Amino acid sequence: MHSKQAKWLWAAAIFVYGFLYVPLIIVVAYSFNDSKLNAEWVGFTFKWYALLMNNEQMLVAARNSLLIALVSSFFATVLGTLAGLAMHKYKLRLLPVLVLTPIAIPEILMGVALLIFFVMLNLTLGLLSVTLAHIAFCIGFVAIVVRSRLQGMDDSLVEAARDLGATPVQAFRLVTMPLIMPGIIAGALMAFTLSIDDFVITFFTAGAGASTLPLQIYSMIRIAVTPEVNAISTLLMLLTLGLILLASKVAPSAIRAS
Repeated sequence: MHSKQAKWLWAAAIFVYGFLYVPLIIVVAYSFNDSKLNAEWVGFTFKWYALLMNNEQMLVAARNSLLIALVSSFFATVLGTLAGLAMHKYKLRLLPVLVLTPIAIPEILMGVALLIFFVMLNLTLGLLSVTLAHIAFCIGFVAIVVRSRLQGMDDSLVEAARDLGATPVQAFRLVTMPLIMPGIIAGALMAFTLSIDDFVITFFTAGAGASTLPLQIYSMIRIAVTPEVNAISTLLMLLTLGLILLASKVAPSAIRAS
């Protein structure tokens, strides 16, 4: 009976993971296909990656995505770290709700709400509005990772530093921050990853003049899924997976908790 259940579990797991990962493998494989059509395999080539390096629109979109991801991940890490510290120290019921609500609500609702908010402020939609939207979206993820790291920390270490004459700022800088630094780094990497491949919130807050990699890819696939789209999707996927793996190596317990 147990062997039959194990076989069914293995079969279900293979089906589910195959459903998830086989399309990704196909995208990667056809990014090297020497044909403009994805209907059949013609031959192996790197020319689609070479074309990407000469595609001005794609390079501008990549530059915008990197700029937005770097700025938003920096500010989201700072604010998220402070939010995580506040949630750990002050047991307020409303604070976790305020911090974690952007994570819980659907992205399309978040995008519409931010669009309405920016319009009410008469803020011109562009790279600034996208950056602000990504900061608001990523703060909660950083706060979860930092809070998880704080829960595994011995608070008596901070109390001992205070007893020895350290000020609250010194205790945080010399004791708390070094202990939670892996969680902060993991949160920053997660915020960067979420920002660089976000589409829904960016779609609502970018406006007509701003373009990012997800928006550029979307505009390209509306005509056809070409090997060039497969190539940029492969590079973006490798970057995202690499950052996630790096974050899991830096703070594995914090990533599992989030």
